Amino acid sequence: MPNEVKTYSSSPGTETSYPIECDVCGSDNTSPFLTGERFEYVKCRKCGLVYQNPQPSLDDLRKRYARDYFEYEFDNERNFFNLMKLGLKDSGYDQSPGNLPGEGRFLDIGCATGMLLEYMRDKGWSVQGVDLCRESAEYGMEKRKVPIHIGTLESAAFPGNYFSLIHFSHLIEHVPRPSAFLREVKRILIPSGTAIITTPNVDGFQARLFREKWRSAIPDHLYLFSQSTLGRLLLREGFVIEKTVTWGGMAKGTAPSFIKRPMDYLAKKIGFGDVMLFKVHKST
Repeated sequence: MPNEVKTYSSSPGTETSYPIECDVCGSDNTSPFLTGERFEYVKCRKCGLVYQNPQPSLDDLRKRYARDYFEYEFDNERNFFNLMKLGLKDSGYDQSPGNLPGEGRFLDIGCATGMLLEYMRDKGWSVQGVDLCRESAEYGMEKRKVPIHIGTLESAAFPGNYFSLIHFSHLIEHVPRPSAFLREVKRILIPSGTAIITTPNVDGFQARLFREKWRSAIPDHLYLFSQSTLGRLLLREGFVIEKTVTWGGMAKGTAPSFIKRPMDYLAKKIGFGDVMLFKVHKST
């Protein structure tokens, strides 16, 4: 069977790395899980979280998201946008905000070139983006006239209880401290506000089949969540899980279409897909 095409990842140079504890349960009891070119994942023996250990400093991580990353985002923006629209549709948020509390404020974290922000703005949402890659953010602001904060969610320092809908797709696996990140998401959501999260599924069929050759096992993905580990973290940080769904039974090019189509259907129906979506709301 052919190998998957890996998701783009930067080529880290010399970086300073530090050992860390499990961000879900705090344990440092781990076993080796996946080792490949320029990455090494461990698995927490207590809760099952899969993560890279040791991990680079935030300053070193910032350097990964530069011109090359922008070019990758730019070349693939239409494909990513179409997938994000499907996620919003699955979550019931592909329309205008109507009389939604919080004045229909929408935040896209890791917004890249701002295509989704433009789409939501044109549907009547009041939009704001955040992205660490300066080149991507500047392109979005200039080309699409959407507001984007260049930096991390924490450095944006948004007011509390502000956004009615927060979206982040293929972002949380890049974040050094997902627990602290989710705490900030909760702080800036209005009471009962919604967050939509999309991330690779380490318990999916493709991850189990391809192991270290899985397309999402890359240096830039610091964490590889399962429905269990991300669900546990979300509950601990004060979110109520409304819906989970997975999709992607087989990657394009890894199986003929007469196999891929039913596998993709079953991945969503049964829950073994390559990517998972969580729709959650802030507990009151």
